[in-house]
Amino acid sequence: MSAQLHDMGVAALSRALADKTVSSVEVTRHLLGRVDAHAGLGAFLHVDADAALATAAAADAARAAGQAGALTGVPLAHKDIFVTEDMPTTAGSKMLAGYRSPFDATVVARLKAAGTVSLGKLNCDEYAMGSANENSAFGPVKNPWDTTRVPGGSSGGSSAAVAARLVPAATGTDTGGSIRQPASFSGITGIKPTYGVCSRYGMIAFASSLDQAGPMARSAEDCALLLSAMGGFDERDATSAQRPAQDYHAQMLAQREGATAAQPLKGLRVGLPREFFPAALAADVNGSVRAALAELEKLGATLVDVSLPRTELSIPVYYIIAPAEASSNLSRFDGVKFGHRAANYTDLLDMYKKTRAEGFGAEVKRRIMIGAYVLSHGYYDAYYLQAQKLRRMIADDFQACFQQCDVIAGPVAPTVAWHIGEQGGDPLQAYLADIFTLPASLAGLPGMSVPAGFGASGMPVGLQLIGNYFQEGQLLHAAHALQQATDWHTRAPAGL
Repeated sequence: MSAQLHDMGVAALSRALADKTVSSVEVTRHLLGRVDAHAGLGAFLHVDADAALATAAAADAARAAGQAGALTGVPLAHKDIFVTEDMPTTAGSKMLAGYRSPFDATVVARLKAAGTVSLGKLNCDEYAMGSANENSAFGPVKNPWDTTRVPGGSSGGSSAAVAARLVPAATGTDTGGSIRQPASFSGITGIKPTYGVCSRYGMIAFASSLDQAGPMARSAEDCALLLSAMGGFDERDATSAQRPAQDYHAQMLAQREGATAAQPLKGLRVGLPREFFPAALAADVNGSVRAALAELEKLGATLVDVSLPRTELSIPVYYIIAPAEASSNLSRFDGVKFGHRAANYTDLLDMYKKTRAEGFGAEVKRRIMIGAYVLSHGYYDAYYLQAQKLRRMIADDFQACFQQCDVIAGPVAPTVAWHIGEQGGDPLQAYLADIFTLPASLAGLPGMSVPAGFGASGMPVGLQLIGNYFQEGQLLHAAHALQQATDWHTRAPAGL
């Protein structure tokens, strides 16, 4: 059976472990072998095989004692933006090379308490800044579908590891689309919950009003199981939503009123913003998304034309607000208390300058400078304040749409994954690739990417679903219904 273990997702592994047809140690050992065999993808930054096998043995003992939950013994890995007390945390940066946290991030701690087995830490764009996972100080991650292409970013290590069947699931973070876009580029499922659903405590900050953790896995069912464990109020996070614990798996399976077995989405109104289907949208992406929308119609959903008129403004708004917050958050990395420190300097100011010049990569420096500029005297009102006003208007546009529909759908990105290095000389091109994911992030809404077929050169395409605040269950229900009727999410890269 070991030859098929890596093809099993979270839900399938949970059932197999419960039935005792396989042990966590067996699964973990098998996946560790795959991680080693496919190290060339660059997905993992750190692997702790001994600790993983010890945790797996403890999980098997817990199951034998009848003390197991749904996730007990299920292997996964964490994006290296979450601090971990038993493994190094780098955030993909030289600035934090070798850093070890004295505590676990809340998301890590909750998944650990649920019984999961962590194999290691996953590569990411430096401080989660990027759309391609080319900005990591430790090298780019390769897309398992075509190793000459990017896997998306900043959670590219997470998406590549899941797509390559190295782990059944991984954690990710989404600031402007960094769960949804790599999920789309790599052919997996990922969900960014409503801002505040998952604690940011122990998640190294990029843009505090936008960063949100979420799961990345094979299916909506897998994501629902993981999100149920990850989410919930955390008193250590001032932005955490004070809501009761949610069972997203139960919400996903709940039957809609009037729905039937043949039409589980009967009555669901799916809004299609005209701004999400511009003339510049790649034909292969448009074709795949339209095919997925046709499947939703077969399942009983009704397609409704809507408008998000300020979609284009989301790019300048995001690239003012996010760098502004980044310039503040990253000021703590100065070589004084932890992380990299320059070897040679003359005084404190010289140490600051040399440490940050050596420790930060080009994209991080670019965003810090932009952020410092828009927050500076004489420019705050002209840029940052105006961006915040437009952010509220973008959120209001969504609320107007939700008067006409229940879920908003469209493409995740304008194209399939591009080749590594293709946009290296023009960062604006990578920024423009976020056009469809940024609006939901600015509004703090839940959004997810669901596999929707394949485009040019056989590369995956994702369907984006956006819901109203705290409607993750509804999104997961729609995605699950689509995945029950299609097999796009089950397909794996050849040769892996």
